[in-house]
Amino acid sequence: MPLKLYKMDLSPPVCAALMVCDVHSVPIEMIEVNLLAKDHLKPEYLKKNPMHTIPMLEDDDLIIHDSHAILTYLTEKYGKDDSLYPKDLKKRALVDQKLFFDTLLFFRMRSVTYAALFEGVRKPTEKQIKDLHEAYSFLEAFLSNTKFVAGDNMTIADISILASVAAIRHIVPIDASKYPKTAAWFKFMESQSFYKKCGEKGSLGLGQVLKKALDL
Repeated sequence: MPLKLYKMDLSPPVCAALMVCDVHSVPIEMIEVNLLAKDHLKPEYLKKNPMHTIPMLEDDDLIIHDSHAILTYLTEKYGKDDSLYPKDLKKRALVDQKLFFDTLLFFRMRSVTYAALFEGVRKPTEKQIKDLHEAYSFLEAFLSNTKFVAGDNMTIADISILASVAAIRHIVPIDASKYPKTAAWFKFMESQSFYKKCGEKGSLGLGQVLKKALDL
């Protein structure tokens, strides 16, 4: 039986899950959840996921509703090796650390997008913009020490952060003069086939929505 992934392509965490599904050729059934139509607030969805978030992964009686947990679960179950999520405890801790960092990226981005899409707030505050620049500076520092965010090879942390940065750039573009390592990393990551197939459409769609919703 295929797994079920509840998703909406405009969501960066959903894009991350879709990209990892593609990397591992996961047998998956896609179920659309339209947040704008409040599908995520229906009783049957809330019963499975009281936090009413996306993505949500359903594997028989197991339900996972955190994107980072979904990425690690899928990689452990379907990964052909441990390159994307190392079994070595120290290397894995570095990957987990950057997955937790992605939470900071996502929620700083979400503070702008949620207000714009659901509360009609058209102008981000100076602090919100400053916080996104600071997030770029953190990422720049990480990439100044290693080729990828958690080491010298790509991991699921890169894929997860890629989805967030692909959304953030629609609010604060990546300035290559300020963040050269980040700009180079993003250029490489967006050239990967999993992004072209499973992340690009959602990111561009989100960009179009935000262009209409925000005064930048």
